[in-house]
Amino acid sequence: MSSACVPAHPESLGPARATTPHAVTGTDRPHHPPTPPRRRRLAGADLSASVAVFLIALPLSLGIALATGAPLQAGLVAAAVGGLVAGRLGGCPLQVSGPAAGLTVVTADLIHRYGWRATCGITVLAGLAQLGLGCLRVARTALAVSPAVVHGMLAGIGVTIAVAQLHIVLGGTPQSSVLANVLALPAQLVNLHPAAVTISALTLALLLGWPRIPGRAGRLLGTVPAALVAVAGATAAASLTGLTLPRVDLPSWSSHALAGLPEGPVLGIAAAVLTTTLVCSVQSLLGAVAVDKLVAGGSGPQSRIGRSDLDRELLGQGAANIVSGALGGLPVAGVAVRSSANVKSGALSRNSTMLHGVFVVVAALLMVPVLDLIPLASLAALVMAVGIQMVSLHHIRTVTRHREVLVYAVTTLGVVALGVLAGVVLGVAVAVALALHRLARTRITHEEKGGVHHVHVRGQLTFLAVPRLSRVLHLVPQGAHAVVELDGSFMDHAAYESLWDWRRAHTAQGGSAELTGYRAGVSSPEYGHGPEHGHGPGDSRRPGQHAGHGPGQRAGHGPGSRAGLGPWRRPGRSAGGGHELARGISAFQRDTAPLVREELARLAREGQRPSQLFLTCADSRLVTSMITSSGPGDLFVVRNVGNLIPLPGEENGDDSVAAAIEYAVDVLKVRSITVCGHSGCGAMQALLGSGTGGAATPLGRWLRHGLPSLARLADEGGAGVRLAGRAAADTVERLCLANVVQQLEHLRAHDSVARALAADALELHGMYFHVGEAQAYLLHRGGADGEGGVFEGVPGTEELPSPA
Repeated sequence: MSSACVPAHPESLGPARATTPHAVTGTDRPHHPPTPPRRRRLAGADLSASVAVFLIALPLSLGIALATGAPLQAGLVAAAVGGLVAGRLGGCPLQVSGPAAGLTVVTADLIHRYGWRATCGITVLAGLAQLGLGCLRVARTALAVSPAVVHGMLAGIGVTIAVAQLHIVLGGTPQSSVLANVLALPAQLVNLHPAAVTISALTLALLLGWPRIPGRAGRLLGTVPAALVAVAGATAAASLTGLTLPRVDLPSWSSHALAGLPEGPVLGIAAAVLTTTLVCSVQSLLGAVAVDKLVAGGSGPQSRIGRSDLDRELLGQGAANIVSGALGGLPVAGVAVRSSANVKSGALSRNSTMLHGVFVVVAALLMVPVLDLIPLASLAALVMAVGIQMVSLHHIRTVTRHREVLVYAVTTLGVVALGVLAGVVLGVAVAVALALHRLARTRITHEEKGGVHHVHVRGQLTFLAVPRLSRVLHLVPQGAHAVVELDGSFMDHAAYESLWDWRRAHTAQGGSAELTGYRAGVSSPEYGHGPEHGHGPGDSRRPGQHAGHGPGQRAGHGPGSRAGLGPWRRPGRSAGGGHELARGISAFQRDTAPLVREELARLAREGQRPSQLFLTCADSRLVTSMITSSGPGDLFVVRNVGNLIPLPGEENGDDSVAAAIEYAVDVLKVRSITVCGHSGCGAMQALLGSGTGGAATPLGRWLRHGLPSLARLADEGGAGVRLAGRAAADTVERLCLANVVQQLEHLRAHDSVARALAADALELHGMYFHVGEAQAYLLHRGGADGEGGVFEGVPGTEELPSPA
């Protein structure tokens, strides 16, 4: 059973489905080695995963070699070395390395300029550079590159690949540049090769249609990779119909070319090595981070795999490039599609990656007659589809939401027009310029409303804005009431002193000044705070009450970056009375509303699209947004006394819970439902104390729905559901755990849930939260199927950057 609670959003590892909470599980795993599973189970899982990865890697490796203009054996060499060398030495056990589409443009340009053997030599030098970077332990600095630059680089490479391969799909030959390919396209369309177009169209139809076969047959057939089906189907069709087409031609390995010394200008060779090192390293490191996120989304033994060692991964990639280049192979990097397939297939160790490399070696030696039947047009169509997918609409929406579309566009166009290195340099320059512009750009306005002078400061308040700030503040007449609204997250010393001096002078002349939007983190502690209010000018919060965000909540917008939901108070110190309620609302309007306004406006336009129904207790200590780090629109929450789910049609039932379940599953199309119990539950205590607590009252009638949980506890005795690593503290805790399992069983009895489960469109999860320990436990075995089960604790985690 999956351990998911809140779906995460891995961005680029293909269609992998991840269903763990980035807040509860995250991506940073413990550094100590986990207890290994039994050897027999480990070998079986790794073997099946390696076969799945091999079936994907074989056609893609040949296609990428074709797209670069390298000998086709070079793709097989790189795939084998990536599996055996990078798989054995790398720091990410489940990442699969080999020839990557992101390296296609770089390699094709090197082959065009220096020839194939010199390109292999450059690959060796790039591997040596990666070894040096790994020894310097600078791997994490690669993650500092703006995601907009990385996404733009991949998009530019994808456009270049797609335009070039389109000529082969149409039966022609690609030119040396994107512009030349575009200019030659009209003539190519006039001189179509019908056989090539037919085979290419069949390949694309199988590639796109195979994963979309509906029903049970689709689920069974979906285990076979679409890439393999597309190439195999096109090859069979071409052979059976006798079409005359250029096909794969693998010459004898005895004539295979090895690496040679590159010749040419030193600066040109250095730039080539730098470009290859940059693309290989960034793609591999971001791929390792993405694999960590997918592994964190797994359940069972896979979820216990340690976090990637990025420096070791860089060393492993460097060693693989040295070996691949020396043996006449393409440059090697982590490959997203294969890594995703490896994780989804249940791989548990690096053995799966290495076995896939062994299978590639066997295929390269024994399957040459079969590989020689593959039409080049089919491989070109496959690679063209990969190139098109590299221009991700999801990435475009993300950079647009974060106002970095200019960086993305400049990087993409730069890569297409000038090459990868020049495009990345342009993108980084624009990203830096945009960051400086945002830091320096501050809008300061003044207006009078009802005798009150409002000064609104939008943006970061630095010394560059002090002259404008001073000029606007002096527009406020002496003795007037002024409100200064600060809408930013940073204020330097010069701005702080200027604002404080004006406020002091203005109040001394009989005026009043109120500062809003000022948060405790705006000024640095070394500058101190205003003596009159304790937390800075105009801040009237009580000591110990922090504005902004609670634990696990992050300001911002978009996936993985949720704004906080108002001032955080210690559990048990809730607002009391209308006065405290008004203060809390005022703090929200002042501090949090500016941060969440854009996100809530988007949700208001698009409507709610939660990914999960979260059914939990009404206990005031159970803060769902805190323990799942979720924000607006993430969860559809149902709370009641005891997190109970009445059986459908039961006397004294409760249609409100059933209605919420039906609405969430049938209308909102949630992908998972979590039932969350907690320690010290008053409903469970009442059940143990007096059964239903007096059936004549509304509470007593409601608690009747918990009697099956009480019966389960009695039937199971001490052998039922339990916590991993320790015994339940008392009978109440045992009942709380049994109740989660029982309510999951009730959940399955609802028609909408049963239909969704049968269609494999829904997952059920159990969770237990210990309030006193602030520890979340996830149900890993049994439970949802009516059996016992084990609740396993979730370790603390650290969020890592999103992958490219």
